[in-house]
Amino acid sequence: MNMIKKFTNVIIGFSILIAVWQTVIVIGNYEEALFPSPLKVGEGIGALITNGTLFVHLKVSLIRFFIGYLSAVVTAAILGLMLGRLVKLWNIIDPIVQVLRPISPIAWSPFIVLWFGIGDIPAIVIIFIAAFFPVLLSTVSAVRKVDRIYLKVAENFEIRQPHLMTKIIFPAAFPFIANGLHIALGTAWIFLVAGEMVGAQSGLGYLIVDARNSLRLDLVLAGIIFIGILGLILDKAIQLFERWVEKQWGMLSNK
Repeated sequence: MNMIKKFTNVIIGFSILIAVWQTVIVIGNYEEALFPSPLKVGEGIGALITNGTLFVHLKVSLIRFFIGYLSAVVTAAILGLMLGRLVKLWNIIDPIVQVLRPISPIAWSPFIVLWFGIGDIPAIVIIFIAAFFPVLLSTVSAVRKVDRIYLKVAENFEIRQPHLMTKIIFPAAFPFIANGLHIALGTAWIFLVAGEMVGAQSGLGYLIVDARNSLRLDLVLAGIIFIGILGLILDKAIQLFERWVEKQWGMLSNK
């Protein structure tokens, strides 16, 4: 029943969105070339699927995303687990991180394109930067919040590294790290599209830019819709991974 209710709510929500979209076009008397109707965008989506263009760009974007995101998550999590335990070292590094963190990855794009050229690597580097800092900061914070009782028990049982990290600290810190994974996924997916608009010749971001240059705003909106849907699917996949990890460690989830 819950699944049926959720599905019904999704249908109702999107129906309202489409109705408002069409109403704005009718009231504003916009030309289809400037503001495509839902039907026109639907035809564009069908064309992208039929001729295979969508799947070509989708495959490229997903490969770039997973390489950049997973490498950032692994690197940031390992560094965060270590720096969370090395308080004095983190106190030195933290100001540097806080200066670099607010800088948009796109701001680095002139250097990235100059260093790595046009292609897959610039987009992957931008994704890496976008995902790295949320995971690093959430991991450091999570390690420092681990209950001291766990560490005291581990000390009493003479649990040493690396078992202390893998059996005690990481499982206890994971719920907080998971928040960083969600934030990193969102920012990485956003900047993947932005990176492909700047330094790539393929991918969903490039598809949107190419459609804009061809004045095909129906395909631009089609690309935007696909990006939103894929972002939702990726977020749900992260939630499933989080629940799987919690189940493996016997942790209760209230989700």
